[in-house]
Parts: sequence; C-alpha cells; structure tokens
Amino acid sequence: MKNRIFQKIELLKQEFWNSGANGIPLDFRLFLFLVVLVLTIILGVIAILFITGTFTAGLSENEKIVENELLHVSQGISQQYGDLSLQAIEFSKQLSQSMEGKTGKLGIPVSNLQDHPEMLEEIISDEFDRVLFSLQRAKSSGVFFILNATVNPALDNAENSRAGLYIKNMEPNIISSSAPNIIILRGVPSISRNNSLSLHAQWKMEFDVSDAPYYHRPMNAAHANKLLPLSRLYYWSTVFTMPDTSEEVMLCSVPLIDSHGNVFGVCGFEISSMLFKLSHMPNNSIYNRLFCVLSPIKEGTIEFHQSMFAGGYSARIISKGSETLKVSENRRSFYSYRHDQDSSFLGIHTPIHLYPQDSAFADEQWVAAIMVPEEDVVSSISKLNLLLIALLMLLVLLGIIASFILSRRFLQPISEGFDIIKSSDLSAASRTNIPEINDLIDFLALHNEELYEKARQEKLSLSMLDEFLENTKTLSPAERLVFDLYVKGHTAKESAEILCLSINTIKTHNKRIYTKLNVTSREELLLYISMLKEIGTEI
Repeated sequence: MKNRIFQKIELLKQEFWNSGANGIPLDFRLFLFLVVLVLTIILGVIAILFITGTFTAGLSENEKIVENELLHVSQGISQQYGDLSLQAIEFSKQLSQSMEGKTGKLGIPVSNLQDHPEMLEEIISDEFDRVLFSLQRAKSSGVFFILNATVNPALDNAENSRAGLYIKNMEPNIISSSAPNIIILRGVPSISRNNSLSLHAQWKMEFDVSDAPYYHRPMNAAHANKLLPLSRLYYWSTVFTMPDTSEEVMLCSVPLIDSHGNVFGVCGFEISSMLFKLSHMPNNSIYNRLFCVLSPIKEGTIEFHQSMFAGGYSARIISKGSETLKVSENRRSFYSYRHDQDSSFLGIHTPIHLYPQDSAFADEQWVAAIMVPEEDVVSSISKLNLLLIALLMLLVLLGIIASFILSRRFLQPISEGFDIIKSSDLSAASRTNIPEINDLIDFLALHNEELYEKARQEKLSLSMLDEFLENTKTLSPAERLVFDLYVKGHTAKESAEILCLSINTIKTHNKRIYTKLNVTSREELLLYISMLKEIGTEI
C-alpha cells in the first residue's frame, strides 16, 4: 500500500515535467522570444532610418559640407576679383594721368600716340616701375596695358597690332611668394635688358588684338558711355588661352582715358588658371574629384569652356570635351549639370557679382560652383549604405547570440530549481534565488507531507479491517448467521423474524459478536462492513 502512494507522488511529478516536454522546451521558447524581440527592434530601427532619410543622411551631410565649401569659395572669389577690380581702376587712373603728363611734356596729346610711333618705346619703358609695383601690390599673376597705337603702322596686320607692356609673375604660389619670377610677355625688348628680366618663351613685342574682347569691349563701352565712371567700365574676360601660349587666363581690363575723355587704351590685371587653382582649391576630403568652377552662365547653361577650375584633376577631361553644361532641376540641395543626355556632375552654385548693377556689363552673369562627378556621389552613398546594412546585420547577429546566452543564463537557475523539485526529500532541499521556485518547492513539500499522512491513516485503517476480517472467523455458526444478515443490511428485528428467534436471543448473539469483532456498537459494526464493501473485499 505504501509503495502505491509513493508511486502516485512520483507520477504527479512526472506529469508536471512531461506537460512541457510534449511541446516546445522552455529554453527554446525563451530563445525564440528574445530573437523575435531583437528582430522587431532592428526592423523598427530600419523603418525609422528609412522614414527619417538616414539612408541618405550621408548625402545630406555632404550637401551641407559642400554648401559650406561653396560659401567659403564664393566669398574668396568675390574678394579676390573685387579687390583686383578696384586695383585695376586705380591703376588705370594713375597710368592715364602719368602718360598724359609725359606726352604733354613731349608736346603731343596722349590720344594721338598712334601718330607718333617713335615715342612709344620711351613712354612704355618709363611706366615699367609703376606697372611692376602694381603687379606686386595686387598679388596677381600678371599686369598689362595696351595702347591704341603700334610701333610700325606700315607693317602687315598693323591694324590689329598694339604696343604695350605685359609682365607676368611665373611663381606658382604668387600670394605667398617672397622671390617672384618676373618675365616679360609683351613689350619692347629694351625693358627686359635694362631691368635684367627674361623674356617669355612666347614673347612678342606687340599685342595681337584681332580677337581680343579684353581690349575692344571696355574701349567700346567707354566710347558709348562717356558719362559712366571707370568703376562702371571695367571688364572681366572669360577664360581664354593667351595667343601663342598654352596658358589659360582671365583679364580684368579698364579703359585708359585722358582728362578730356579720350580713350587711348586699356590696362588691367591677370588671373592665371594656376593662381585661381591655388587660391580656391576646394576641400577634397569629401570627394576625391571635387572641384570648384567660376563660369559665365546664360539661360541656365554653364559655359564650361570659358570657366576657371580649381581641383586636383582636369574637369574638362571628365566632361568629355563638352563646351556647355545644362543646369537641371535641383535634387534636394544638389543641382545636376548635364552635357548631352547624360548626367555629368552633381553640385551647387551661387551667383558671383563681378560688376555693379549699373555697369556697362551688368547683364553678364557669373556663378561659382562646387561640382563632383555623379558616379562619385552614387558610389559614396552606396558604400555608406552598405556599411550601414552590414552594421545592422552585425547587430542582428550579436542580438541572436546575446539572446542565446541570456536564455541559457536565465533558465539555468530555473533548471536547477526543477532538479531540486525532482529530488525525493523536498523538505531538506536547498533554496534557489527565484521566489517562485521556492514557493513551488514549499508547496510540493507540504503536499508530500499530506500524502504521507493520508497514507499513514490508510495503513492504519487497512490493519483494522484485516483484523476485523480475521475476527469474523471466530464467530459461531449461530453468530455467523446473525452477522451475515447484518452484512446484507437487515436489522436485529428482521434478523429475529428471519431466523425465527426471539429478540432477546438476537441481543445475546449481538453482544458475543461485538466482543469477538472488537466493536462497541452496531453502528461501528456496520461502518466496518461498509468499508470492506468499498474496497471490494469478500466478507
């Protein structure tokens, strides 16, 4: 009997453990829960990144950096070109006054120099010091003046040949140079000999003005607008290659006007492509092929072939020889600059005001732009997004690994608690750090005690029933007949009638039955009989 009770307790425990074993184990359930939680968080982060545009945040950040770079470059260009414009105007005033004074002493008007070619060498040579000083003060790459006269009017093409002086500073870093390399590009050779200067490899004595907007346009503007001051008559040429050289330059030209309003030439300063590049090189830490450009713009078209460039490579090579770039609708902050049907560059631009609003050339528009080949931008954003995706995947992997470790560490004390529950003696079992497990151990320990107590009570009851059955064997045949009638549920009176005995005789038999069966009353006798029937024992 006792073994049956212990088997029942163990069966309860086994049923408790098997209830989960038939489905998904607890540790795997927890692992899946944590993995789903990690994936949900990661997907939420990705959704937020898409919604907020973080996957294009690299482009936005680069746009801001390029905008700042453009602001810095445009301010530098405006400052440089504005300063040279002012110095060219002042240079024109001083040079005009000086030449008018010297020709006056010679007894000829400065506006009639074309009629006195024999005086040109002396007049030009006398202005060398002033011209050189202006070059050094302006920190430009060259200075020049061109007179409306030629040394030999009888020569072929004399109508396009003009006397003057052109001095260049060949030192690449003109701005910080302490030892300038001064050479003569145009002018009488005696100036070179007298001042120990070299002649340029492409030196010529006079200027060829057959295709020279820097000469004709400011002079024509001065003739057509006699009431405009010099500050409204200076002219910036587009980029061109100096004849017979390979040097690209921009020239700021100002008319030479005497005190009577007669125009007798132009003067001004040069900005070479090298000077522009060194002065306005953009920060290429953003994109390796980022470059700056100063260009005229007409009806949304940038004149690429007339532009100044500052960058670490030839932008014209990347532009595939295209002379113009079409400015398309801006994409976010970047504009698209196209040649033909293909997109060439992305970037931004801003106007550069080279002239006052009431200038004779105010209708000419210029822009400063920061550009980069479109494939560089696409490549940069793609690399950034790939890096971001790789980091997210790494985060997912780390999340799964962390889920596995946390699930194992979280369930370890629970598993230890379950091992304790499986032990036979729960009352002496040690406690865990989990209150719920401790409560379960206490509950099962109390439940075991109750089962043990019930088993003990059942054991006592069975012993008494066994003794009762054994005592029934001591009854006499007459007593047995009365006892059997009691087993069948008859009363004492019914038993007397059935056995045809008096009630007193039945009472006598009852006393002997009670004594032999060790009971004190008929109710106790019937209780034993009922208990024996319940357990299915034959009486």
